[in-house]
Amino acid sequence: MLSVQTINEKVARSAVGRYFKLDGSGHPKERKGSLFLTEIRAGIAAFFAMAYILAVNASILSDSGGTADDPLCNMDNDYLLCISEVKRDLVTATAAIAAISSFCMGLFSNLPVSLAPGLGLNAYFAYNVVGFHGSGNTPYSIALTATFVEGFVFFALALFGLRQWLARAIPQPIKLATSVGIGLFLTIIGFTYSEGLGILQGATSTPLVLAGCPQTGFGDDGLCTEATKMRNPAMWVGIFAGGVLTVMLLLYRVKAAIIAGILLVSIISWPRTTSLTYFPYTPVGDDSFDFFRKVVDFHHIQHTLTAQEWNLSQHGPQFGLALITFLYVDILDTTGTLYAMARLANVVDPETGDFEGSTAAYMVDALSISIGSLLGSSPVTAFIESGAGIADGGRTGLTAMTTGICFFISVFFAPIFASIPPWATGSVLILVGSMMMPAAADINWRYLGDAVPAFVTIVVMPFTYSIAYGLISGILLYIIINTSVWAIEKLSGGKIVPPNKADKDPWSWRIPGGALPPWMVRAARGKRQFWRQDTAAATAEGGVAGGEIRHHDASATYVGEPTLSEGVRADGKRSTSPSIQGKETTETRAPGENEKLD
Repeated sequence: MLSVQTINEKVARSAVGRYFKLDGSGHPKERKGSLFLTEIRAGIAAFFAMAYILAVNASILSDSGGTADDPLCNMDNDYLLCISEVKRDLVTATAAIAAISSFCMGLFSNLPVSLAPGLGLNAYFAYNVVGFHGSGNTPYSIALTATFVEGFVFFALALFGLRQWLARAIPQPIKLATSVGIGLFLTIIGFTYSEGLGILQGATSTPLVLAGCPQTGFGDDGLCTEATKMRNPAMWVGIFAGGVLTVMLLLYRVKAAIIAGILLVSIISWPRTTSLTYFPYTPVGDDSFDFFRKVVDFHHIQHTLTAQEWNLSQHGPQFGLALITFLYVDILDTTGTLYAMARLANVVDPETGDFEGSTAAYMVDALSISIGSLLGSSPVTAFIESGAGIADGGRTGLTAMTTGICFFISVFFAPIFASIPPWATGSVLILVGSMMMPAAADINWRYLGDAVPAFVTIVVMPFTYSIAYGLISGILLYIIINTSVWAIEKLSGGKIVPPNKADKDPWSWRIPGGALPPWMVRAARGKRQFWRQDTAAATAEGGVAGGEIRHHDASATYVGEPTLSEGVRADGKRSTSPSIQGKETTETRAPGENEKLD
């Protein structure tokens, strides 16, 4: 019987091992510590950390109403039944695009980063662009068209290296603030009825009011009566079984803690005889329960497949606004996450600030956005939960490919994933929001020219229920304040400047290493196989991309694996409170290889 070590060694010495740069493959840039079976385990861990997106994404996007604007759906029950069908379509669509995009990301870019429809982006798509049950200015089909076009725009930007330049042009405080603002936005969603615990609801005398009542506890004004507030048993099950328990499991670093909390609340909510059942004895409840009882079933996408509308004559301005907003929101979201995960896996070039396979990664991400829109999904993005796989030892694309295979298997369990209630995922949204807060500690609060725009970006996002408005207000305020400071300084001959201007975060549109992608530089030099990296450069950089985080000590060298509890900044750097597990090693390294990466 083959041992684990034997399997790892045989795969490393094979063509597969050399392609993915496994440890022991002999590749000049082999990633130290990357073992075949460890990569497989890491991919499964990443899937369990990401699997909640199947239910959450379907629930959020189905709130837009999807294609449920057929005349047959005018009556309330018929409309809700159509929404139920759309939700099932979106479960299949989410699983399919996550499988395709994650597998391709690992295969072509060799990065341990998985893709899926992004949280925050799907909320903007559903609640801001299309609107709850189609109440916005942009129809669902037009929004999908904007998403499809966005993917090909991104592909062109990635091909010519402009996507990296655009991402770098955003000031650092705004990048960090965007992560925090999206986290608060997700938290608000987790508190609502439509996709959360139902703790808060909108009011008239105040923007928000305490809720938490069952469906029978609403008064004539649509608000919870005082006697029924916080009396909803489903809410309390979601808080304790889905929230507190999940936090406790994460504290002890239990694998698949998030998915365990979601499944526990769902299982409690499935019996039809309880007061918190997800399948009440109503037409919608009966239809949902009939689908749930199939358990294993391949649900064909019926309503959201290729639902784009290409006649833009009636919705030209809405299409343009949605496209532009998707572009710059996705630039921040995807690029920030990719850099964060690449740095966590230690595959970032410290000289250029770029990471291995960046062009391929951006291209896969771009095409995945367009393919996802054909299935009916909002923009696809890199998932920061990929850090769970990296923390479990994932260093190569085999990790992402394994995650993709797991998502493919989940396609056949659509009845289960489509029957997860919102109060099972509400606590997860709040928890994910809290995980995005460490970036606030890295914002430059010392200089008001950085601090105020960052703060405005953070607070406008949740208060206006819009990521786009937060970004617009933050960037414009940054330009106004800092351009005014620059103008006053120039007009006064450098005599009138803020006393602490030296504390300002530097900003430049120039990128270290140049704005052009490496393949274009090699093509300009006349290299025939311009898509292949120079051998000399690959050998020289071998120690940088080892996949380990090294630390010096007086008596030993430690090799640390970043843990699940380590915060990651939006710019790819670690937060101010990292958690590293260390173990001694006696391996010998070349001079300059043992530098600590921040």
